[in-house]
Amino acid sequence: CGLDHEGRTDPPLRGFLSAKVDCLCGLRNRFMMVREMITTRELGKSFGEITAVDGLTLDIAAGEVFGFLGPNGAGKTTTVRMLTCLIEPTSGTASVLGYKAGLDDQQIRRNVGLLTETPGLYDRLSAWQNLTIYARLYEVDQVERQVEKYLRMLDLWDRREDAAGTYSKGMRQKLAIARALLHEPKVLFLDEPTSGLDPQAARLIREFIGELKSEGRTIFLCTHNLDEADRLCDRVAVFKRSLRVLDTPSSLRRQLHGRRLDRWRGKSFLGQRPPGPPRGRDHLSGRVPGLEGNRAMCISVCHDHAENLQASGRGVESRPRRELASRR
Repeated sequence: CGLDHEGRTDPPLRGFLSAKVDCLCGLRNRFMMVREMITTRELGKSFGEITAVDGLTLDIAAGEVFGFLGPNGAGKTTTVRMLTCLIEPTSGTASVLGYKAGLDDQQIRRNVGLLTETPGLYDRLSAWQNLTIYARLYEVDQVERQVEKYLRMLDLWDRREDAAGTYSKGMRQKLAIARALLHEPKVLFLDEPTSGLDPQAARLIREFIGELKSEGRTIFLCTHNLDEADRLCDRVAVFKRSLRVLDTPSSLRRQLHGRRLDRWRGKSFLGQRPPGPPRGRDHLSGRVPGLEGNRAMCISVCHDHAENLQASGRGVESRPRRELASRR
């Protein structure tokens, strides 16, 4: 029974129990570690003299939809390529699902899904054949079942035998998302998933991302669309080579609306309505402290006479109704 005559545990059993406790503690520590599904510390990447990513530090929790917001050329795609172990960082560290980039690259690639900004497909092969190839590469169990599941889920089942080259851009994007999900990854990287899509196709993609969120997947969403980030994300990071702001969408909205600056004919009126009727163009802009001049985080501030807002560099242009009426 493992007890001596005085009822104490004998040394061999004590050693066995101690080993079991250590094992359970190790599993517990690993579980606690992977509660942060994506972690970076001072992550950086340079191409020669050009710094694409500079000192990025992030902690992204399990089940979070994380928006990575920035203009084109900000370094978003470079960051995703480092986190998915497609390129090596110049400095800093990163881990995904508890696996360290640079040490466990194969495990990271095996356990994440990636939708690139311009996904490549085998155009001469059907949608069914495309997904079957990748399901086998991922060593998916029940290949046909998984392929059918995502073709039906993304409303591509009726076109499954058609060549991918005959698909519209929106259909190709849905097929690429299906490919990224075949192996049921816990972490999904989406790089500009609605870029170049018509409004209806973009809406369908956003709805599907919402469904993935409800399943508890961790989603790293790269976008330059502020409205898209506001609709889908739990937190938003504003990024342009380095991290500028990190907060929830609601908090960012409060900051934007709570600090308004109206510009009128070269003069500034804080909290006051500019005098006189509108002439020409009124430059109206909202600012987050520390983000002055950042186009990605501009917010329109519109008076009664203004319509048809257009982004213009440091702020927003609003054109008076008279000007719009003459154009009609």
